[in-house]
Amino acid sequence: DGKLSFDEFKAYFADGVLSGEELHELFHTIDTHNTDNLDTEELCEYFSQHLGEYENVLSVLEDLNITILKAMDKTKKDYQEASNLEQFVTRFLLKETLNQLQSLQSSLECAMETTEEQTRQERQDPTKPEVLSIQWPGKRSARRLQRNNSLSPNSPHFSTVTHCKCSLFIFSKGWIEDDSQWNTQINRLQKLIDRLEKKDLKLEPFEEEVLEENAKSHIMIVQRQMSVIEEEIEEFRLALKQYVESASTQGGCLHVSIQKLPSDSRFTVYEFWENSNAWNSHLQMNYSKTFQRSNVDFLETPELITTMLVPGKY
Repeated sequence: DGKLSFDEFKAYFADGVLSGEELHELFHTIDTHNTDNLDTEELCEYFSQHLGEYENVLSVLEDLNITILKAMDKTKKDYQEASNLEQFVTRFLLKETLNQLQSLQSSLECAMETTEEQTRQERQDPTKPEVLSIQWPGKRSARRLQRNNSLSPNSPHFSTVTHCKCSLFIFSKGWIEDDSQWNTQINRLQKLIDRLEKKDLKLEPFEEEVLEENAKSHIMIVQRQMSVIEEEIEEFRLALKQYVESASTQGGCLHVSIQKLPSDSRFTVYEFWENSNAWNSHLQMNYSKTFQRSNVDFLETPELITTMLVPGKY
C-alpha cells in the first residue's frame, strides 16, 4: 500500500544481528511523521543521511546498470548479422563482464559475512553449532551428521573463503557417506583443494576429457540459509523434518545436512543432488512447494539460496 508497518519493516530489514527491540527503536527513529508506518520519503531521507562513501558506489552502479543495458540492446540488434569472429568477440566480452561482476559480488558477500560475524562475536561468546540429526526412512544411521566434522557457516574459516572453495571443503570434510563411490570422489576433491592451497603449485599439462553421453558430469550443491522467527521455531522444525524426509526419498538426492547454532534462530541446510536436472525436478514437487510457502510465515527474512555445480569427475 506504499508504506511499511513494523511487521513488514522487520520482515525485510531484520538481519539476524539487531534484536527486536533495536529494530523497533530504528523503526520509530525513521518514522519522523509519527504515523506508525514508514513511507518511501522517510526511508530515503534516513538512508541518504548515512550513505557516506556508498553514495559514490551506488551512483556508479546506477550508471553501470544503464551502460550494460545499452550494450545488451546493441548486442541483440547486431549479433545475428555479425561475422563468426565478431560473434566470438561479443561472447567473450559478455563472459568477461559477467566474471568481473561475479568477482565483485564475491568480495561484497565476503565483506558482509565478515562484518556480521564480527558483530555477533562482540555481542555474545562464540558457540559451537548444534547439528540436527534426522533419521530418514530406509537410510542408514551412518548418514547422520558428525558433530566434530561439522563446519559452522558462521565460523571464521567459512566467512573468509569463497563460496566455491567453501562448498568443496564442506563436501570433502563432512557428511561423508560410507559408499566407496562417494568416498573416492570426496578424496579427489580434497586432493584438489590441497594442491590449490600450495604456493608451489605446478599445473599439469592440458588434458581433454571426453564424457560419455549418459555420464552425470556435475553434482549440484545447494546451501539454504533461513532465519526463523523465534516463536515459530518448533513449527518450522516439523516442516523442515517433513521436507528432508520427502527430499531424501527422491532418486537424485545424494545427501542432506542441517546445522543450527544453539544461540541463534538461523538454520543452514546443505543439499547434494546428482545433477541440476534432479534439483530442478525437486523444486517442482509438491512437498518442496509446500515448504517454500510455509517459510513465508516462519522466516524473518527471505531465505538465501546458493547453488554450485561441482565436476562429478576429475
